[in-house]
Amino acid sequence: MKPILLAAPVLLFTVLASAQTPTPSPSASPSPSATPAATPVPPTPREIINVLSDSQLQQAIQSLRANFLDAARTDDRELRRATLEGLIDRLAPGVAVTTEAAVKQPRASFPFLAEILDGRIGYLRLGMLNKEALAQMDAAIANFNAKGLKAVILDLRGEPASENYEAAAEVAKRFCPKGRLLFSIQKPSAKQERILTSDRDPAFSGILVVLTDRENAGGTEALAATLRKNANAMIVGAATRGEAVEFSDVPLGDGKILRVAVAQVAIADSGSIFPAGVKPDIAAALSASDQVRIFSLSKDRGVSSFVFESERPHLNEASLVSNTNPEIDPAVLRQNGNGVLWDTVLQRAVDLVTAISFYNDHGK
Repeated sequence: MKPILLAAPVLLFTVLASAQTPTPSPSASPSPSATPAATPVPPTPREIINVLSDSQLQQAIQSLRANFLDAARTDDRELRRATLEGLIDRLAPGVAVTTEAAVKQPRASFPFLAEILDGRIGYLRLGMLNKEALAQMDAAIANFNAKGLKAVILDLRGEPASENYEAAAEVAKRFCPKGRLLFSIQKPSAKQERILTSDRDPAFSGILVVLTDRENAGGTEALAATLRKNANAMIVGAATRGEAVEFSDVPLGDGKILRVAVAQVAIADSGSIFPAGVKPDIAAALSASDQVRIFSLSKDRGVSSFVFESERPHLNEASLVSNTNPEIDPAVLRQNGNGVLWDTVLQRAVDLVTAISFYNDHGK
């Protein structure tokens, strides 16, 4: 008769252990090897302050003024400064102190750019939310439609902060169904609300991907959020700044200004964008320096070369003589193309469009 073998040594060990090791009683102490309980995370100073009562807050301030070793740093002026600084820190990005010169300073931006990627994807970079960019975008979308393109990537990265929500709504109308509520601008009073809706048929209704970065603030945030809500757009990139508000500038004298958020942008069924910002559906990172370099170079060269890899140079007799290998040498790669400079965010968007297009064509 053949012996009966257990399926695995682990099973044999388990059976033997069960037969020889008594089951510990409920009162038995845990073994030394038991996993220790997780150490509780101590509360932050803000979390502690948030639960202090009025009397505790007053006591803390009085004790600080009476006992701190440098009395000059706890006088009335310093307490007022600390109060304002603390409020700005707590209420950011809805409150800021700045200067008139900074508010009036021209906002740098990159020019409008339209391109067709790989013969199948329309690419749009607005540069700024204004009438000129809107007219250029209309012409580009008409060209995309004429060529039968089924996908558009709208790049909002690198655009300066703007409270031009009317322009943001106009851009959204090119992609959102007629009659759709785009977003509203709400003030604390329920009666003070501006509602922006689409009053035209969309110019494009295919696959839409929106690119965002950490510098998007105001109008571009409202645009990204409403396109996701009303045009089924996917957002790729980084979370935005959370400044989809309208500011009121209060002069403080000597060229100083207090900026206070007095209204906020809200998306139907999603709520306010302030202060959390717009989170991407797919997070993708690109350093600020690389983004500036790519945007600067793409003004003349376009963006395709930063997305699709061209044929690399190969090892040849000349490179052997010069003791170089162009297949692996980064310096030579840069001379022959972009080398290591890639728009990784745009690449993720192109990959996403490719996947969605494949599913639409073959997944039905």
